[in-house]
Amino acid sequence: MISLRFIKPLLAILIISIASSCVSRKEIVYFQGLEKAGATLDKNQNNSLHIKHNDLLTISVSAPEQEAAMPFNLPVIGVPQGGAELGGLSVNGRQQLQTYLVDSDGNIEFPVLGTVKVAGLNRQQLSAKLKSQISEYVQDPIVNVRLVNFQISVLGEVTRPGTFDIRDEYLSLPKALGFAGDLTIYGRRDNVLVMREQDGQKIHEYLDLTDPTVINSPFYYLQQNDVVYVEPNGAQMQSASYNRNAGVYISIASVLISLAVLITN
Repeated sequence: MISLRFIKPLLAILIISIASSCVSRKEIVYFQGLEKAGATLDKNQNNSLHIKHNDLLTISVSAPEQEAAMPFNLPVIGVPQGGAELGGLSVNGRQQLQTYLVDSDGNIEFPVLGTVKVAGLNRQQLSAKLKSQISEYVQDPIVNVRLVNFQISVLGEVTRPGTFDIRDEYLSLPKALGFAGDLTIYGRRDNVLVMREQDGQKIHEYLDLTDPTVINSPFYYLQQNDVVYVEPNGAQMQSASYNRNAGVYISIASVLISLAVLITN
C-alpha cells in the first residue's frame, strides 16, 4: 500500500508544475489595450513598396491610339502550358508580359526611352515618371507598373512556415503571419523578429504584437524579401527535448495519484 507520506508531496509538485505552465492572457493576446491606448496608424508614414535592386517589374503602356503606344512595350511571350512551341509561337499555351530586371545601379532599359532610374520609387511614382516621358511621344498614355517578385518568408513557431508570393501591394505583419497559419501557442508574441535589406544593409527590428502601438513601426508593413522569425517561448525551449504531450501525461499521473490517495484512505 502506498504511503501518504510520499503521495502528498508528489501530488503537490505535480499541481505546482501544472499551474506554473499555464499561459496568461498577457502573453498570447495581440494588440492589448488598443481601445485605451488610442494607437492609430501614422498617416504620414509611407508604407508603399519601393523598388530595389534585382526587383522584377512588368510595365505596360496603353493609349487611345494603341499603335502609338506599342513601341513602348516589350514583346509579349508565349509560355507553354502542356503544349508545344513552334517557331517561337506558343501552341495551347498562354501569353505573359516580359519583365524588367532592376540592375545593380537601380536602372532598367526601357524601349525608346533608354536607361531609366527606378530604384527608390514606388509603383505610383514610377508610373508618373514614365507617363511624363512617354507623353512627349504619345498622347494621353496610361502606364501600369507592377512588382512581380514580392515574396516574404515566415519561419519559426508558426503553423505553416515557408516563403509566400504576395499579390497585394500592402502586406502587414499580422496578415503575413496569417498566411503562415498564425503563431503556435509556443511562439513569443512579444518578440517577433523582422529582417530586411535596405540600401545594401541588413536591418532588423523586434516587434511586440501584444503592444497596440506596434502598428506605427516601419516594420509593421513588410517589404519584398523580408524575413519574419517567431522564436519559441521559454517553456518550449526548456521542453525541446521532451514530448509536447508531457502535460497530458502529468494530468493522467495526477489523476492516478489522486485515486491512490482515495484508496489508501
